[in-house]
Amino acid sequence: MRSHGKLIVLVGATGVGKTALAIQIAQRFDGEIVGADSRQVYRYMDIGTAKPTPAERAAAPHHLIDVTDPDQPLTLAEYQHLAYTAIAAIHQRGKLPLLVGGTGQYITAVLEGWSAPEVPPHPALRAELEALQAAQGTAALVERLQKLDPESAARIDPRNARRLIRALEVCLISGKPFSQQRRKVPPQYAVLELGLHLPREQLFPRLDARIERMLQEGLLEEVASLYRRGYDPRLPALSGLGYAQLGAYLRGECTFEAAVSAFKRETRTFVRRQETWFRHHGAPEWFSAADSAAVLERIAAWLKT
Repeated sequence: MRSHGKLIVLVGATGVGKTALAIQIAQRFDGEIVGADSRQVYRYMDIGTAKPTPAERAAAPHHLIDVTDPDQPLTLAEYQHLAYTAIAAIHQRGKLPLLVGGTGQYITAVLEGWSAPEVPPHPALRAELEALQAAQGTAALVERLQKLDPESAARIDPRNARRLIRALEVCLISGKPFSQQRRKVPPQYAVLELGLHLPREQLFPRLDARIERMLQEGLLEEVASLYRRGYDPRLPALSGLGYAQLGAYLRGECTFEAAVSAFKRETRTFVRRQETWFRHHGAPEWFSAADSAAVLERIAAWLKT
């Protein structure tokens, strides 16, 4: 599935303007966009994930959007396979693939060729570990993982219960440390990795305004419609920004004002985590999000080499 050819990668924090610039790039250089967003893969979750609009999708081909339902989580290995398949098909059509998104794990899995452990999900064990986390917090998961796989325990964000549970699941089912079952086979792409950034004093107000637009466009109703479809609020898909906070309001756990305030506050925290990830993983060339012309010039020069 790993075709040879050129690949443009565009990364950056949420709300920085990746979608709009990616469409410009695709139109100018005959490209197609492969999404790298862990929330946009879910159907019925359009407003809160800032999914490309129908008009934006008509302006440039988009892939890996709306590929699964909210109660069918997409594993990292599944995403990687879909991304390699999409990139190969784009190359076969003689087009330029653009890998675009803010989910660092997705980007790194594609560029470094991570090979995930082939251990299928074990629902009963996951339920047991989720119960442990609910009763004692993620610290209990970290403590247990430290005994089985200290390397993974040190590497995984201690707040990320889903990844901690997956690491424990692999360790307990396979009898081997999760960290020893990961290997890298990088694909043979010629890659230009570009990053967009804005100073926080510009980005944070922009994010607040985007959240207000999402609410005006019907985000609260979108969350309510997911519940009416029967999706459990505890699903990983519904733990994302906006869905978790507005869900708490719909369940009567807080006021609407408190939910919106938490949405804005936790979005800023998420952006800080994204920025930390991109500082420590990969090596993008950074450009101001306000200078799209410089990005287009850089790509044009690179494509000539």
